[in-house]
Amino acid sequence: MEFTNADAERRWSDLLTVLDGTVVGLDFDGTLAPIVDDPTSAGIHPDAHEALATLAPHVAGVAIITGRPAEQVIGLGDLDALADRLAAAGTELFLFGQYGNERWRGGHREIDTPEPPEGLREFVDALPDLLEEKDADGAFVEEKGLAVAVHTRRLAEPEAAFERLLDPLTALAEEHDLGVEPGRNVVEVRAPGVHKGMAVAEIAQRLGARGFLFAGDDLGDVEAMKQLDVLAEDGLRVLKVASASPEQQALVELADVVVKGPDGVVDLLTRLAHDAAER
Repeated sequence: MEFTNADAERRWSDLLTVLDGTVVGLDFDGTLAPIVDDPTSAGIHPDAHEALATLAPHVAGVAIITGRPAEQVIGLGDLDALADRLAAAGTELFLFGQYGNERWRGGHREIDTPEPPEGLREFVDALPDLLEEKDADGAFVEEKGLAVAVHTRRLAEPEAAFERLLDPLTALAEEHDLGVEPGRNVVEVRAPGVHKGMAVAEIAQRLGARGFLFAGDDLGDVEAMKQLDVLAEDGLRVLKVASASPEQQALVELADVVVKGPDGVVDLLTRLAHDAAER
């Protein structure tokens, strides 16, 4: 765990003073789960449940805020079991899927989800021709219900394929009034106007948060980080954590604390629980 500046260490200490009123917000892929070639098999870190259960008595709530469909994350993260453990400690687990379009919580256990955006079906139908034209027809296309993600990780030159596809995918998305979210060797196309920062603002207000920690790893987490700056202006104690990787360094410049992937995130959560217990 590395503090990025002198103020960052102070923010850690300040957060501890309001930890019982703090929401812990976490991205899933690259933060709680390792990035893998097959995104449908990215299981949660084996020690994440224990770390969050240990931290749970000290915080106001835990929220997983992810671009993945909620149903996938519930399975990959075994969230029913995690919700039970957190509830036993007096803390509720919340899940915001597909950037906040879907909602689920430990006390409800049903997924609230809207209809798919108009134009998404037409985008998907046009996708094979575009991929073939750009010599990327081996890209993995993940249909998420409310979005579609084009993964280049399995291709021989994933970074080059990503760069080759980003502009034409963006143009095709715009033809159908859809938004684009680039990430680590992936381009996601979905309805515009919803982002993780909105989920952060919603759960902070819902729980009357006095503090907020958010950890993420990719470009889709930038809006969540920016929302923490807004919360700080409103008087909340905040801490921004980057789960860093060689593939993506964008969040490092925004973060107070940098850790090495999901292993580092789990270690940070464990340390936070330890420091809270020592107070």
